[in-house]
Amino acid sequence: MATTRSAHTVWEGNLLEGNGVVTFDSSGAIAEQPVTWAARTQEANGKTSPEELIAAAHSSCFSMAFSHALAGAGTPPSKLVTSADVTFQPGEGITGIHITVEGEVPGLDEAGFVAAAENAKVNCPVSQALKAVPITLSAKLA
Repeated sequence: MATTRSAHTVWEGNLLEGNGVVTFDSSGAIAEQPVTWAARTQEANGKTSPEELIAAAHSSCFSMAFSHALAGAGTPPSKLVTSADVTFQPGEGITGIHITVEGEVPGLDEAGFVAAAENAKVNCPVSQALKAVPITLSAKLA
């Protein structure tokens, strides 16, 4: 069954001096978040950005895909800690995403862990949606 999740942003003013508020409509699990151009291109100062939201989506999707693949191979993880760093260059756009994962997986060696992580990187739905952007990976067992 397909699902659709929704969010919306109310933006006021021009790009450089304006500001917006992102609302997570589907779940309400995250409080409204302020967003500005300055927060996107300089210091966050308590505001989010599209890139931070993509990083959150990518790290959680990758973790789910990786966990599922490991369990399917008979080596379910005890723990995965995943981060995603999304790089934005004004005038160019999103220029890269780097995923870092460290895991505790009983019965799996380092080479097997890295190979499974590479597979999850390629096949997680968010990676698939973002495949126009270079995605790199660092993976190691804890």
